[in-house]
Amino acid sequence: MEVSGAPVRAGAALLLLLSLGHFFVDVYSGAVGALQPLLVERLNLSLAEAGVVGGVFVFASSVLQLAFGILSDRLRTRLFAALAPLVAGVSISLLGLVPAYWVLLLLVSLGGFGIAAFHPQASATVAFGTATRRGGWMAVFISAGTLGFSLGPAYFSALLELGGAEHLYWAAAPGILVSALLLAKLPSPGTAGPKRRLDLAPLRRVWRPLAVLYALVFIRSILQIVFAQFLPLYLTRERGFAYADANYVLTFYLAAGALGGFFGGHLADRVGGRAVILLSMAGCIPFLLLFFLGRGWVAVAGLVVGGLVLFFTIPVNVVMAQELVPSQAGTVSALMMGFAWGMAGVIFIPLTGRASDAFSMHPVLLSLLLFPVIGFLLALKLERRSEQ
Repeated sequence: MEVSGAPVRAGAALLLLLSLGHFFVDVYSGAVGALQPLLVERLNLSLAEAGVVGGVFVFASSVLQLAFGILSDRLRTRLFAALAPLVAGVSISLLGLVPAYWVLLLLVSLGGFGIAAFHPQASATVAFGTATRRGGWMAVFISAGTLGFSLGPAYFSALLELGGAEHLYWAAAPGILVSALLLAKLPSPGTAGPKRRLDLAPLRRVWRPLAVLYALVFIRSILQIVFAQFLPLYLTRERGFAYADANYVLTFYLAAGALGGFFGGHLADRVGGRAVILLSMAGCIPFLLLFFLGRGWVAVAGLVVGGLVLFFTIPVNVVMAQELVPSQAGTVSALMMGFAWGMAGVIFIPLTGRASDAFSMHPVLLSLLLFPVIGFLLALKLERRSEQ
């Protein structure tokens, strides 16, 4: 079916607006891992305590996306997406001033709430912005967020070098400005898609393929989120990197992931989601092994390419889930984007921190490469018809 030019232009403008919001929301999301070495030193934290900080942040920013997804499917308000950059930006940018551990936990929780509020409503709005090539559209939206997530470490590292931790609050400025833009330009949810309510019946009808997709996101997220939280600590403590260099390596890794998500979404439009997931799970393993077993630029190159391939599936899983349950787009988007990511982080970030206190970070992080093997075997169970 041919789509007229005006709806396409309107959908593209909405996509651009929400992608801008996604970029800046995830800039703040990517900052917590980058600031871990500073916070560990300033508050004299153990790796286990640092893991708790990461776990609390992931719970607030990701697990709670499911609750915000349900609310966004029920309520007609744009404030979930519009105010998110402001709340996330102010809370995360105050981390340089934290005087105590409990204040740190409070601020990462508040920042997480802002991040959680944005994702399900914005992703559902993007999904209803076009009738064709949803994989490509979702790839643009998600890649904007992943790019922001990847630049968060470099952004905060540069501000720390310029003004020190006591002036890090200036990092909130982009979030405040983007929230003002979203409040001015973002249409109400009623103009972007039909009003929806939580209905478990369509979810129950497709629970088997939905459960497989959820498990695959969970498996990918174990590597994705643990690496994002612990790479700067690992590189500075066990690989001899300077603090700024470690954050730049994390930025390269996450930026490659943004590119991988973009390619993965467009590739899925051509060959199907199942094929892309299988390629991602199998293809990332040798490159990530090269990172852990190699040295110098060769190891960094392995990390970057491994991240690119691993992140192929970020938009693919979301679109496949939305196509299974189109009437609950916000809920399943939150399930795939936030809840699965969040549960992986809540479980594995504290677990990784505690295990690293006992065994050192290198063998613990290396052992996580078993999960893509499991993911490949699980992806074989996806039905080919789910690609259509």
